[in-house]
Amino acid sequence: MKVLLVEDEQDIATNIWDFLERRGCVVDHAADGSQGLMRAIEGEFDVIVLDLGLPRLDGLTLCRRLRAAGRSMPVLMLTARDTLEDSLSGFAHGTDDYLVKPFAMRELEVRIRALHRRRQPAPGATLRVEDLSYSLRSMLAERAGRSIALTVTHGHILSVLMRESPSVVRREALMRKLWGEEGGSFAALHTHVCALRSLIDRPFDTALLHTVHGVGYRLGAT
Repeated sequence: MKVLLVEDEQDIATNIWDFLERRGCVVDHAADGSQGLMRAIEGEFDVIVLDLGLPRLDGLTLCRRLRAAGRSMPVLMLTARDTLEDSLSGFAHGTDDYLVKPFAMRELEVRIRALHRRRQPAPGATLRVEDLSYSLRSMLAERAGRSIALTVTHGHILSVLMRESPSVVRREALMRKLWGEEGGSFAALHTHVCALRSLIDRPFDTALLHTVHGVGYRLGAT
């Protein structure tokens, strides 16, 4: 697994680098946001570990520009801020998961490997609901002839909803599939779903992604 680590604090970067390499990862390091964005766009990485507070370009801006460039590799944000608003802001900018400092290295590894597993495609599988299709291999959605690039998390949510369509998928079930038994929150899930809806619904006449208030979400024309 190839990991891009974007972290300006040298001691933290060294500890993470050493730990991940001992666990079998190949690690590349960037010490500021501008350099990190360039390497993320030009390179091929399985996961990006991204600090929030970076010189030259902060982590949120880096993540937003990375998504705008069509790069969908999963991003794990490291932050010293532990408020709900901060985590939701990260999700809204395209982050897939976040970890609050200080953290245990073992937890960091578990989060990284979970993001990597989530990205693995089922060979040749393409899901379809109405005029929306999603390729598990390319992680690209298409609707009405328009190609839609998704993040790993958005693609995972969409694939779950498409497989269960037209049934309702409960919020708790989606959270478990995204973050396991202990991770995530209803607010974080709602932020991801809203971002997904803006990509697959708002440019089109017919809404497919529906909220069943207090229960969950479903995908279908009605």
